[in-house]
Amino acid sequence: MRRFAVWVAVAACVASAALVARQAATAEEKKAEEPKKAPAFTLENVDGKKVSLSDFAGKIVVLHWSNPRCPPWLRVHKAGIFRAVAEKYKDKGVVWLSINSNKASDREKNRQFAEAESLPYPFLDDRGQEVARAYGARKTPHMFIIDKNNVIVYDGAIDDDPAGKKDAAQRVNYVDQALAELVAGKPVSVAKTTPYG
Repeated sequence: MRRFAVWVAVAACVASAALVARQAATAEEKKAEEPKKAPAFTLENVDGKKVSLSDFAGKIVVLHWSNPRCPPWLRVHKAGIFRAVAEKYKDKGVVWLSINSNKASDREKNRQFAEAESLPYPFLDDRGQEVARAYGARKTPHMFIIDKNNVIVYDGAIDDDPAGKKDAAQRVNYVDQALAELVAGKPVSVAKTTPYG
């Protein structure tokens, strides 16, 4: 009888642990489904002017992690893909911010690059990598789109062409697709992809 009581107690503990684990998993699933607010930040542009995410409240903002020393990023940049999407939506309430979190960079290097390339969007210095850590930016390019309610609605790659072997007609530009949906008042159909770089 005593052995049976011990068995019952062990079974109750196992069942209780399983219930707690199930509740924790459910809580994590619910948390993952909740909209993620964009972390606030302030960085300097190439002229030393402070640029804050809050400056663009009520607008759609694209955050574009950049590194002119990264071959995949440079390939996409030289192909004009970033510039084309930024230009396409600049008159539709969309702000494009390029962020360089390379520790070896500095404002002067950013300024030289931005001027040489005639960048049509701000190039921001995050060499301390605080903003990259806040967003979980791991690659260049890594793209984030923030909607008018300051919610991150896209996180991932610029497109589905990490090797740069597709022509424009075959390539799916996830950022262009998401911006087109947002501007049209629709939800983003592809909210997460794997960034490359």
